[in-house]
Amino acid sequence: MAARDPSNLRSARWFGPDDMRTLSHRARMKQMGYASDDFDGKPVIAILNTWSDLNPCHAHFKTRVDDVKRGIVQAGGFPVELPAMALGEVFMKPSTMLYRNLLSMQAEEQLRANPVDGVVLMGGCDKTVPGLLMGAFSMNLPTIFVPAGPMLSGNWRGERLGSGSDIWKFWADRRAGSADKSMQEGIESGIARSPGTCMTMGTASTMAAITETLGMSLPGAATIPAVDAAHTRMASASGRRIVDMVWEDLKPSDIISPASFDNAIKIALAMGGSTNAVIHVVALARRMGIKLDPERFDEFSVETPFIVNVRPSGKYLMEDFHFAGGVGAALKVLAERLDLTTRTVGGISLGEAIAPFEVYLPDVIRPLDNPVEPAGALVVMKGSLAPDGAVIKRTAAEPRLLKHRGAALVFKDYNDMTARIDDPSLDVDENSVLVLQNSGPNGGPGMPEWGQLPIPKKLLEKGVRDMIRISDARMSGTSYGACVLHVAPESFVGGPIGLLRDGDIIEIDVDGRRIDVLISAEEMEARRQAWVAPGRKYERGYGAMYGRHVTQANLGCDFDFLTGNAPTAEPEIH
Repeated sequence: MAARDPSNLRSARWFGPDDMRTLSHRARMKQMGYASDDFDGKPVIAILNTWSDLNPCHAHFKTRVDDVKRGIVQAGGFPVELPAMALGEVFMKPSTMLYRNLLSMQAEEQLRANPVDGVVLMGGCDKTVPGLLMGAFSMNLPTIFVPAGPMLSGNWRGERLGSGSDIWKFWADRRAGSADKSMQEGIESGIARSPGTCMTMGTASTMAAITETLGMSLPGAATIPAVDAAHTRMASASGRRIVDMVWEDLKPSDIISPASFDNAIKIALAMGGSTNAVIHVVALARRMGIKLDPERFDEFSVETPFIVNVRPSGKYLMEDFHFAGGVGAALKVLAERLDLTTRTVGGISLGEAIAPFEVYLPDVIRPLDNPVEPAGALVVMKGSLAPDGAVIKRTAAEPRLLKHRGAALVFKDYNDMTARIDDPSLDVDENSVLVLQNSGPNGGPGMPEWGQLPIPKKLLEKGVRDMIRISDARMSGTSYGACVLHVAPESFVGGPIGLLRDGDIIEIDVDGRRIDVLISAEEMEARRQAWVAPGRKYERGYGAMYGRHVTQANLGCDFDFLTGNAPTAEPEIH
């Protein structure tokens, strides 16, 4: 909006006219103890807060929201806190991914239905970041994101622990008999020492960095540890900035462009980011009416070096990355490969936003001529087993497995896998290819993080710690191993992965971007004709809607009726 004219505010439709409905609106505001001066002529700023007692990553949001409110008031705005679904990754079953789209709908409808002019999104735990952004992109009001920030580095007996990654390693040792239960309490108490998201380069940190690169959060916001005083200051600064964004009418559609997503893909690759980012970035782009396919990641992977040396693909933790210079410094290293003209919530270009950043720990953020790996972390493969694609984090796998041929050992679902994986009579060796079916968007349902299939116990006891594992599931960004994920189409809808049988020879070539099952087209077609579609997982409620409308992984697992940038209808004020 050209001038600070209160009559141009969206909220003025609720509070401005001289009519009976407005009288009622204003009376109800006063019922809550607000005076006219509190909200008259001021931008009303919604704060979508995903705090919950069952989301430890957001435990500090209960009070951090007050810091956001303080900034809004300081800038002359009126803050209103609106609760949003928390999506606590650890506790929600079968997967928070099942509810990402529900959160996006809740965010969009909260903003549409209420008298708000702009929004501060408070999220961090995995699916809250894309869920909130997807809803805000669809609503297209001035928006700024406050990331939860990573937790403090873990510690046990002087050893630095990384959440997720070191849990998997300990549990593999425990199953192999090289670790005992007495170690468990110490690791339980030391691996997650504060509020905040995983301090490895899991999905939460990957998506926070992508959000900063897209220009939707303040420079430097993505990596600040959750309990650092700088996080409090960032929250207040975000509150101040959103008020000015409302007066400037600076919306996601003014900030986000195809080049913004190209930059975001490159930072994800350079950080060894989570495979989940592929699905979320595709979904976010499509909410903006931008056609983006997983192959875009692969196109850039060849030319984008892996420079952020953070676990699970690297050595360090998120606290180290932050003090090394954070996302801004990593972007500055990549500057010659980025479009620095893209816009940010600060009203400046990405190039201007990253100008003050420097690299302080060059082993954490490597220079282009000394990367951790010369190519990016994520690779998209296609072939007869995955006609619409599959994803692998190349940097998290043992190099010997990046070109492999082996016989399939097929588990029909997660329960079948858990029942048989440690059976001493299991016909498996280190060259086998473990396959998990019916774990995709519909099959899970919700595409749970089951893709890091456990190594069979009898192989763990022989020292095997990695083997090819293929599924239509996802895996945690904190996971590691030669795990081929997001196979599309999924088993549940008759994709080739659902037609596999024990003993089928599977061949993968990561550098060649191929994943094939070595059976004839005639045999595959015969199996397809014999395949019987399973019944839906849910017969009613949200789950039934999800099953009818969710798209496959290569399309972002969004609902088919939510994609695109058609204008959002404003409510009638009666």
